[in-house]
Amino acid sequence: MVTTRRLTAAAELRAMAHPLRLRVIEELGLDGPLTATELAERVDESPSNLSWHLRQLAKHGYVEEVDVPGRRRPWRLTSMSHDFGDELEGDARAAATALMAIVERHDLQAQHEYQLRESAEPQEWRDAAFRASAIAWLTAEELAAVNQAIYDVLEPTVGRLSDPSLRPDGARPVRLVYWGHPVHPDADSTQDQS
Repeated sequence: MVTTRRLTAAAELRAMAHPLRLRVIEELGLDGPLTATELAERVDESPSNLSWHLRQLAKHGYVEEVDVPGRRRPWRLTSMSHDFGDELEGDARAAATALMAIVERHDLQAQHEYQLRESAEPQEWRDAAFRASAIAWLTAEELAAVNQAIYDVLEPTVGRLSDPSLRPDGARPVRLVYWGHPVHPDADSTQDQS
C-alpha cells in the first residue's frame, strides 16, 4: 500500500528542501531500505554526511531505521509520497515554495542526465520516452479534468512503488513530470476579441 503524507508545517517542509535529502528520499523509494554507506555510494557523499542528513529526515518523520539483527543499520521511508495543499500560509507557504523549486531543479537535472545517456538506452525505451510542451486554451474545469485523466492512467501502477512483486518483467522506474498552470495572470478568454 502506498502511503501519502500531508505536509503542513514549515519545519517539516524545510527539512526536505535540500537537494541531497531529496536524493536520499528518492533512492530509498526506489531501492530501500538502505544503509548510510549504501546511500553514500549512490549519491557520491560520505557515509558520515549521509548519516547526519538521515537523522535530520528522521527528526521530521520522513525516514526511520529498520530494526534488523546484526550491525547493519538500514533506513526506510515512512511514506511513499508527500503532498501539501493550497491552504498553507506564511512560513509554511514560503517553505513549500522553496521545496517545490528544489524538486523542479532535481527533475530538470534528471532530464538533462537522461538526454546525455539517451543514445545508450535500448531502442524500445528511446521510442517510449517523451518530452512534450504545449499551450492550450482551457477552462479551470478542463484543466482539472486533464490532471484527473493523467492520475487515472497512473493510478493502477502506484502500488508498484512499495511492492516489488507488482512490477511486471521489464519494468523500470520512470520519472514522470507534468504540470499545468495559466500562462499569463491577466489572460482571460472572456475578453472582447474584436
